[in-house]
Amino acid sequence: MVGEARTPDGDVGPLDGVTVLDASRVLVGPFCTMQLGDLGADVIKIERPGVGDQTRTWVPPAFGEGDDAESAYYSSVNRNKRSVVLNLASEAGRDVFRDLAREADIVVENFRVGKTAEWGLDYPDLVEENPGLIYCGLSGYGEWGPDRDAPAYDIVMQAKGGLMSITGVEDGPPVRIGVALADIGAGMYATQAILAALLERELGDGTGQKIDVSLLDGQAAWMSYMAANYFASGDPPGRMGSKHPNIAPYQAYETEDDYVVVGCSADSFWPRLCAALDRPDLLADERFEINEKRVRNREALDEALEAEFAAMSTDEAVETLTSHDVPASHVRDMAELFDDPQIEARDMRVTMDHPTAGTIEVPGSPMKFSRTPVTMRRHPPTFGEHTTEVLGEYGYDDADLRRLAESDVIPEPSE
Repeated sequence: MVGEARTPDGDVGPLDGVTVLDASRVLVGPFCTMQLGDLGADVIKIERPGVGDQTRTWVPPAFGEGDDAESAYYSSVNRNKRSVVLNLASEAGRDVFRDLAREADIVVENFRVGKTAEWGLDYPDLVEENPGLIYCGLSGYGEWGPDRDAPAYDIVMQAKGGLMSITGVEDGPPVRIGVALADIGAGMYATQAILAALLERELGDGTGQKIDVSLLDGQAAWMSYMAANYFASGDPPGRMGSKHPNIAPYQAYETEDDYVVVGCSADSFWPRLCAALDRPDLLADERFEINEKRVRNREALDEALEAEFAAMSTDEAVETLTSHDVPASHVRDMAELFDDPQIEARDMRVTMDHPTAGTIEVPGSPMKFSRTPVTMRRHPPTFGEHTTEVLGEYGYDDADLRRLAESDVIPEPSE
């Protein structure tokens, strides 16, 4: 199935020639398929008639103005895709989907559990005519278990998945992480699983398989050392602000004008921190000589360090610490992050031309390859932009397109 097609600009991504049929929407699925698109796959985004992906309407903010505007949220996870409007609520629309899936390498969907089976578009249905198909179903709780039919939203998943129990200050209210990590985390696991299945297919006998990824499973896995701390101690960890349960000092300290973040992740940093603060007495204090003791005597340690940093500006603290090779930073906002020369050098702020919204900007890809680079070759598609183009590639002629449009399966083809 993996062909020899080339990307429009001549670069060849590692997934060049792979076709992804993306029947997902909002975040978890689109984030997954965007990564596959960045890696060179041809991603065909299936959108429902009318409004398409819900995030198209999640404004403000938006790039452009009026009817030509494009949702910033939508734009953030839908580059490198082609948009096809297709009514899957109709049998004729489902037949078109089956035609596309027959030649696809990968299908990704995040409908409620059981919906694709109801439509005859589940893995057992599609694999009959495409044994090499890799089918990834994304859901809140997975395809089995007592909660399989429950709805899932990121803030609820962060609460149910344990993340909010360890996020925020001690004795304060629970706090949601500022981006939808439940969705993004599951999207990353889905991409990882798809790539593994694709490799296994190519190294094996060419047979694909079904992948089931859930937001709750992803959150449970992301608990990592916090979960292990609980398993080892029997005590569920709680909220500690920016502090670390196993390392000290490793947190934000208030300064005269803001905060400084300090990360002494190894004992070798402790003498440097004491020298930076001109506190040889702290270095000589047996309570703080190794990390285990600093963790056990955290209250006394924090009291001493808080007093030191409270008498310094953030700039002074950062400069003093970094000059002594102690990991430190102020807390940067989005403007500072994306104006960073390091971010620029790594191509993590990407400008793209858009046919209606003008110029848009999106975060770049963190995946850097020496020989098969990722590419930002397609703008986030306008609604249904590629319907005629894609269906034409799959053998639908003008008469077929008119027939589908008359049946409200696709929009009326543009002249």
